[in-house]
Amino acid sequence: MRGQYLWTLVLLVLAGCSGDRGGGAPPRAKDGITVTPELSTLTLPLEANLADLAATLERAVPRRLWGIDAPGQTCVAQKHVDLGIATLKTPKIKCRIVGEVTRGRMTIGGSGETIRLAMPLHAVVRAEDIGGVLKRETATADAMAHAVIRLSLGPDWNPRGKISIDYAWRDAPHVDLLGQRIEFTDKADRKLAPVIAKLERELPGELRKLGVRQKIEEAWRSAFTTLSLNRENPPVWMRVTPRQLRYGGYAITGNRLQLRLGMEALTETFVGQRPADPTATPLPAMQPLQGPMGKVSLFVPVIADYRELEPVLMKALVKRSARPFDVPGVGPVRARFETATIYGTKGGQMAVGLLFAAEDVAGRIGRTRGTVWLIATPVNLPNSRRVDFQSLGVSGTTDMTGGDLILRLMNAPGMSSFIAASLTQNFERDYAELLGKVSRAIDTRREGPLRIDARLERTRTGTLQASGQGLYLPVWAEGTAAVRLAR
Repeated sequence: MRGQYLWTLVLLVLAGCSGDRGGGAPPRAKDGITVTPELSTLTLPLEANLADLAATLERAVPRRLWGIDAPGQTCVAQKHVDLGIATLKTPKIKCRIVGEVTRGRMTIGGSGETIRLAMPLHAVVRAEDIGGVLKRETATADAMAHAVIRLSLGPDWNPRGKISIDYAWRDAPHVDLLGQRIEFTDKADRKLAPVIAKLERELPGELRKLGVRQKIEEAWRSAFTTLSLNRENPPVWMRVTPRQLRYGGYAITGNRLQLRLGMEALTETFVGQRPADPTATPLPAMQPLQGPMGKVSLFVPVIADYRELEPVLMKALVKRSARPFDVPGVGPVRARFETATIYGTKGGQMAVGLLFAAEDVAGRIGRTRGTVWLIATPVNLPNSRRVDFQSLGVSGTTDMTGGDLILRLMNAPGMSSFIAASLTQNFERDYAELLGKVSRAIDTRREGPLRIDARLERTRTGTLQASGQGLYLPVWAEGTAAVRLAR
């Protein structure tokens, strides 16, 4: 019955209701539709580029790590040589050791929750003035230092790191002197130790330069917004008001750091004019993420304008009035229906006022004209879009002229059931169409810097209610959703 009675998502704002329409008219209900905001738990993935961390460390750590200048070193130790007839003692050979250790370009990467910073080391070591025997011997060596970093976020959302650093020489610094291998590993290690310690001290500060907190703050502020679910026919809006932000760890993929955040937010649905954005609140302290995230909950008040019921009922009554009504004790009665007025009244009921004229075919009673008021209770089963009207009965009359023929007609057998049946509709088709529009609208919607990706998966309907704003069916929809800062 789509063309007869169209469900809409238009929230009616009724102002200046006139109240009673005479002694027999039921009072108009002035209550609105109270929509309780739903709590959604949205995933909020954020990414940071670890290449930025490598760039900041490039600036923080000098290329030349340290120099070496150590005169008077024993390059060849004293030895005793057994000649068979005597023992010959060779002298110590002194030399001066000079050189430097430099680093190459740092690279960063990792997997899982491990960040690995690689720093190549290159050493050039020379032994000079070797006991007047040799002028110079030169050696080179390479090593790779690794900083293994594991992050955490403090209550202020700033990153903290636990760092462990290891390195290994691929070929230890050495020279071959007079057939003897002389290694300088110990000397190089002592110089490398303070460089590693400096890196450990400075790395937490460099982590802050990733701007993790700033990105989180930007996402938090941007989440206080109103998203368009449907631009027109009718306009539908979802207002998002964040309440809490939670942290559930991170993952490293290549040089990308992805934070797993969960945002608890109130989601409110509005139909018609775009509501004002909620006022952003300061970023709350970090809380751990508990339980699953990524669920969006919507309350969609599917509302019917009472005025749309009026032509539906009038069409049925006019068609029925083409033949006389049989009224007990009177006989055939002709009726001419002029208007139908429908609105919400107290107790969650609906008032139906019918203005019409009635005249018995025999002409014994005469013509009666006036408005008869009926009260009906709209009912439906949970998760059913079929609406029935029960307990339909006459509550009074107004504007009466003539006798009481119209009251007798309205109380005739079958009359109330006929009116109730005329109002009864099945809105399954319209309901499915409108929910489909909302579902398509939130399947990737961008509003300013924020983008929402959502998919409705389940819906359920509640009990039909009559209020001053309209006859509405509460609908709850749930699905999966993520919000992110659009790039």
